[in-house]
Amino acid sequence: MGAFGRVLVMMAIVTLTRVSADPDMLQDLCVADLTSAVKVNGFTCKSNVTEEDFFFAGLAKPGATNNSMGLVVTAANVQKIPGLNTLGVSLSRVDYAPGGLNPPHTHPRATEIVFVLKGKLDVGFITTANVLISKSIKKGEIFVFPKGLVHFQKNNGKVAAAAIAAFNSQLPGTQSIAAALFAASPPVPDNVLSKAFQVGTKEVDKIKSKFAPKN
Repeated sequence: MGAFGRVLVMMAIVTLTRVSADPDMLQDLCVADLTSAVKVNGFTCKSNVTEEDFFFAGLAKPGATNNSMGLVVTAANVQKIPGLNTLGVSLSRVDYAPGGLNPPHTHPRATEIVFVLKGKLDVGFITTANVLISKSIKKGEIFVFPKGLVHFQKNNGKVAAAAIAAFNSQLPGTQSIAAALFAASPPVPDNVLSKAFQVGTKEVDKIKSKFAPKN
């Protein structure tokens, strides 16, 4: 391989390593102006910066898990901590009731690494070849979910569990598979879901009713 070829290889390596997270920052800080009407890839910077822009106490206490999934996610992203803008990191606290489920979902903009604070979790992700990679993890252990892949966590224990999830994005985004398909607005056509899942439209409508807003 000649010198020019080696340069191209090095350029490709550098490019690949730089696209794995949010774009790099171009200044010391760029605290998000969450009230700005200007639309950019991220948030515009505000001028009046204080220490509160870099502080959040919301992960200190467990969240309420008295819902149908037995789960609550408390996000510590740029929408809660404006100082995270352009820094390419965020956290979430996830609390699970006994039997609680974080249903199959994806984070389109980030890889996730989860650290168990208490209890035990059955976790897993599915590759694009439809291979399930799963494991049971307990307090003090870590599991990684690659960017964009469908994954889940389930507390099969008899006591509550909790975990901290870290992301290499200031706003990783979350798309729940079931909710995306059966609670979209406007709705995904019944004939699309019926053919995709090989079930009748009555079954599709029944599932959609489970996701309908409660009055």
